Amino acid sequence: MLVVQRIPFFAERREIPLPYPAIVVSDLSFAYPGADTVLDSLTAAFSGGRTGLIGANGVGKSTLLRLIAGELSPTRGSITIHADAPVGYLPQNLVLDTAASVADLLGVGPILRALDAIEAGDPDPQHFDAIGDAWDAPDRAAARLAAVVATLGPAPDLRRPIGTLSGGEAILTALVGLELARTPVVVLDEPTNNLDADARHRLMGLIASWKGTLLISSHDTTLLDTLDATAELSSGALTVFGGGYSAFLQAQEQTQQAARQAVRTAEQRLRTERHQRIEAQTRQARSVRHGKAQRESGVLPVVMDYRQNRAEKAQAGDRSTLAAREAAAEAALSEAQSRVRVSEELTLVLPDPHVGSGRRLAELNGAHQRPIIAGPERVAIVGPNGVGKTTLLASLVSGEPSRLTASGVLTTDRVGYVPQRLDPLSDEETVLTALTLRAPHVEDRDLRNRLAAFGLRGRIVEQQVGSLSGGERFRAVLAVLLLAEPAPQLLILDEPSQDLGGMPSVCAFSLLRLGAVG
Repeated sequence: MLVVQRIPFFAERREIPLPYPAIVVSDLSFAYPGADTVLDSLTAAFSGGRTGLIGANGVGKSTLLRLIAGELSPTRGSITIHADAPVGYLPQNLVLDTAASVADLLGVGPILRALDAIEAGDPDPQHFDAIGDAWDAPDRAAARLAAVVATLGPAPDLRRPIGTLSGGEAILTALVGLELARTPVVVLDEPTNNLDADARHRLMGLIASWKGTLLISSHDTTLLDTLDATAELSSGALTVFGGGYSAFLQAQEQTQQAARQAVRTAEQRLRTERHQRIEAQTRQARSVRHGKAQRESGVLPVVMDYRQNRAEKAQAGDRSTLAAREAAAEAALSEAQSRVRVSEELTLVLPDPHVGSGRRLAELNGAHQRPIIAGPERVAIVGPNGVGKTTLLASLVSGEPSRLTASGVLTTDRVGYVPQRLDPLSDEETVLTALTLRAPHVEDRDLRNRLAAFGLRGRIVEQQVGSLSGGERFRAVLAVLLLAEPAPQLLILDEPSQDLGGMPSVCAFSLLRLGAVG
C-alpha cells in the first residue's frame, strides 16, 4: 500500500486558500458488496485547514476517508477536491502492511531501488527516469526522518521493513513521507494510534505546523482540540462545526439541553391533548346517557332526533379535531426524542476461566528482576516506542527467542493474544465463522447473543472481517478470543485502546477491571 499517492517527491506545494472548500462531498453514498449501506446521501464541505472527523466506531469514518483518498469509488454521488489537488492518505491499518519498507513510507522507494540497481551495474534507462532530478532525495528523507523519529537513529535504514518498526515509528515515518511530498490535501486515519507520549508530542508538532488541508479521523481528544474545525459523522449525517473538540462539546451540550427541554414540552403537550380527548369522550358518553333518559321521560321523538343529530355532528367534528391534534403531538414528541442522544453501554458476561488466586500464568526475565504474573491480576508493560514492548509480548506468546535481553515463558496454554497488528483473524472470514470455529458446541443463536454483548449485531457478524472498522475489528478479535471454549486464562493486549473511542474503550478497560483473567 503506497501511503503517498502519485505525487512527485519534494514537489512544489500547492496551498489551498482557507476561504475555499478544499473537499466537497455531494449526495455521497457507499455500500460494500453484500453488506448494508455504510454512507447514505452525505453532503458537506471541508474548508482548507485542519479538521477533525469524529463519530462512533463503525459509523463509516474510515470508509469516508478512503473514498476521499480515491481508494474506493462511491456507489452514488461525488467528491470534489479543490483545484483537482492530489490527496495523501495515512490509513488506520498501516502497521498491517509489513512488507513495505521505510523508503516506501517516505515516498522514495522507487528512487532508492533505482539507485541500488544503478550502483549494482544495471544501466537500464528506466532507472534514470525513476530518479529524475531527485538523486539526493533518499538522503534528505533520511535526514528529516532522523529529526522526527529519534529512535531510528541518526542514519535510519531506509531499506528496513515496516514489520520491524514499532507501531509508533511506522506512523511517524509515514507522516514524514506525506510532509516531504508536500501533498495539498491529506487525510489521516487515527494517526495517534500506537504512539507513546514523546512520539505523540512530535506528531502533534508536525500537525500544528502543517501547510495545506488536513482531515483527521481520531478519538484523541487532545489532538482534536488543537484543530480548526470538527466534523461529526452521526446518524447518517455529516455536520461540520467551526471550532475544536471542546468547543464542539459545549455547543453539543447546549443543543442537547434544548433537545431535552423540547422533549419535556412535547410530552406535556401530548398529555394535554390526550386529557382533552378523554374529557371529550366522557362528555359524549354523558350526552348519550342524558338523551336516553329524556326519551324515557317522554320528550317528543322529533325534538330528540333533532338534538341527537346536531350533537352527533358536533361530536364527530370534535373527535376528528382532537385525534388530529393528538397525532400531531405524538409526531412532535417522536421528532424531539430523535434529537436526544442516547449512550450505548456494553455489558459483558464472560465465561469463567477458573484462574485461582496466585495461579502462575507467566514469568518474565529482566536484567534486574523476574516478575511473575499470577491470576487474577492486571499488569501493564510500559516504555517508549521502539524499546521492544511488542517484541517481548510476541516472543512470550510464540516461545521463540528475540533480540531483547528481556524474555518470558508461559505457564498456561490457555492464552488470548491481541497483537498490535490484529493478526488473529483473516480478512476473508466472518466474525460468526471465526467464533464458531473456536466454540463449536455453542448454538448459533447463543453465539449471536454473545457477540451482541460486544456491540456486534445484525449483519455485522456476517460481514468479512476486512470490511470492519478498526474499532469493530478490535471488538471482533476480543470477542472471538474471550468467548472461545475453553476460556483463556491469560489475556495479552498490545495497545488495546488504539482503535477504540467513546464507550467501546470503556468496555475494554472495564473488562480489565473484571479480573476474570490474568
